[in-house]
Amino acid sequence: MKIAVLSDNRAEGGSLEPEHGLSLYLETAQFSCLLDVGASDRFIRNAEKMNIDIRAVDFVFISHGHMDHIGGLPAFLEFNQTAPVYLSENLLSQIYYSERNGFHRISLDVDLTPYEDRFVNVGPGIVFSHELTLSMASSRQYPRPKANQALYKDAGEGIVPDDFNHEIIFAFGSEQLFVYSGCAHRGLLNILDSVRLSTGKKVGTLMGGFHLLDSEKGRLYESPDEIDSIALALKT
Repeated sequence: MKIAVLSDNRAEGGSLEPEHGLSLYLETAQFSCLLDVGASDRFIRNAEKMNIDIRAVDFVFISHGHMDHIGGLPAFLEFNQTAPVYLSENLLSQIYYSERNGFHRISLDVDLTPYEDRFVNVGPGIVFSHELTLSMASSRQYPRPKANQALYKDAGEGIVPDDFNHEIIFAFGSEQLFVYSGCAHRGLLNILDSVRLSTGKKVGTLMGGFHLLDSEKGRLYESPDEIDSIALALKT
């Protein structure tokens, strides 16, 4: 399995372009895919510099509807004319907002109807094969990230706190799983618990955002002790 980071908030030297966004390229013996597409088309330019052919990927997985993970989708749909895009069945019917640094929209404001035949909606769970599962985090055993309190959505009935019904999980592996968490808005431990229950497999590798932010003015997020307890649970 090969993994390359195409978009991230840091780029260590060289000519790669950083941004506030995340996109990973995953290549296995069975398929190649993109895990999210960053905030812009920078992931395409970075891929070219890394000799990765975006036109050849078999599919795209979108973890949730926030701009730092889906903003590059219009550019991808133009650049790659064939690959399907797997996303939550709820994602495109809602608008997403954040009140960090002022209340603002954090979802795409682009008409994607010309590409609707490329979208594959993911409900409670899709099993591609014995090795690949796309699903929602159903477990509620553990708390969700406290930074979620600054995030909202509008599904057509007014703005309400985001329940992250648009967030899905990517899990791949025959024995030990590679899991991509997106931003883990439903809670990192809930995600891992859900994956273990749905597949019966152990998690070997975890990548993605954890959404465990530093506290800021007027908002207290996870304490050092709470972070330590999450880290301890990850080790068990």
